[in-house]
Amino acid sequence: MQAAQPYQHALVKEFYVNHNAWLFAWLKRKLGCTTDAADLMHDTYLCLLLKKDLATILEPRAYLTHIAHGLMVTRIRRRDLEKAYLDALMHFSPSEVPSPELRLIVLETLVRLDAMLDGLSPKVRQAYLLLQLEGLSYNEIARRLGVSTRTVGNYIAKALLHCMLAKET
Repeated sequence: MQAAQPYQHALVKEFYVNHNAWLFAWLKRKLGCTTDAADLMHDTYLCLLLKKDLATILEPRAYLTHIAHGLMVTRIRRRDLEKAYLDALMHFSPSEVPSPELRLIVLETLVRLDAMLDGLSPKVRQAYLLLQLEGLSYNEIARRLGVSTRTVGNYIAKALLHCMLAKET
């Protein structure tokens, strides 16, 4: 395994030498900001260092774009979650606003929950959130979503399985 590591690093170096200017330009065009583009390019190459078997990649630019796009989506989702959370905090009285440390913990938890629920269909996700956050019964969820109670049960089972599998990774 140790012998493979220098080879992998050489491949990452080759990717960087051959494609970093192109990737930076692509990210800069997508993000409109050189600083964000540089950050995402850095994160893309960090992900690349963690990948195994780079020798099988036939289209390096497509692969780099795939990684960078995923990181971009994750960053945007996190920013949107943070904005929604901060907007919600504005409705609290000053004495109710949590400390900066607690706000960070809550935000990190929201990001992890969002990632865990990612990949669920909208109705499955909504049914699960109605059960967990609003405490609605299966009958109430069924009425709200316009589906049968049995379908709600299937949605919740899918969501629970999805969350358990997501937690294992």
